[in-house]
Amino acid sequence: MSKYGMYAKFTAKPGERDKLVDILLEAAAGAELVQECELYIVNVSDTEPDTVWVTEVWSSKEAHDASLQQEATKASIQRAMPLIAGVESIQIRPVGGKGI
Repeated sequence: MSKYGMYAKFTAKPGERDKLVDILLEAAAGAELVQECELYIVNVSDTEPDTVWVTEVWSSKEAHDASLQQEATKASIQRAMPLIAGVESIQIRPVGGKGI
């Protein structure tokens, strides 16, 4: 089964980026307990003050989809939604490299 990855670009509402980052970092901490989540990195842009990037790698798409059904994940999404002006995502298939 192929690994599954995603780059997600969140555009926070003006002045809300740091609050959004805090919620995403809580999600990253929770992902530490999920064996199928191999990578969950929260990134900020120095040139786009309202932008947050999340890089994810999972053992499979099914594992990622299952994570979205967890109550803690749903609660985090509900807390984050009022802070988000837009979301773009790119699904990727990791094939190798350091950390994979």
